[in-house]
Amino acid sequence: QVQLVESGGGLVQAGGSLRLSCAASGRMVNSYAMGWSRQAPGKEREFVAAISSSGTSTYYADPVKGRFTLSRDNAKNTVYLQMNSLKAEDTAVYYCAAEGPFRTAQSMGMRFPAWDHWGQGTQVTVSS
Repeated sequence: QVQLVESGGGLVQAGGSLRLSCAASGRMVNSYAMGWSRQAPGKEREFVAAISSSGTSTYYADPVKGRFTLSRDNAKNTVYLQMNSLKAEDTAVYYCAAEGPFRTAQSMGMRFPAWDHWGQGTQVTVSS
């Protein structure tokens, strides 16, 4: 079983930055692809980004390409979502998830929302 704990959410002005973290624990957790999704009020949950177990490949949704960067530190069992140039429409609860083992970033993105393991979410609010 894999446990995921998100942190780093908060309130930020439009144009600002935030970095979300997701700490993973469990057996073989470093063999899992990791990803993020988000859900805004009144909207369906949507895919944001995914990263392979090795960290060498990433996959992003079009609305966040060029603004968000996903990385991972397998020594710390943690993935990071660096969010820059934030917009009001990025306001949502952000969820970390794990898929695997040994899925590619793109295959994880394609499997959304049928991911194996989910965190509880962290709120990101962007004020305009």
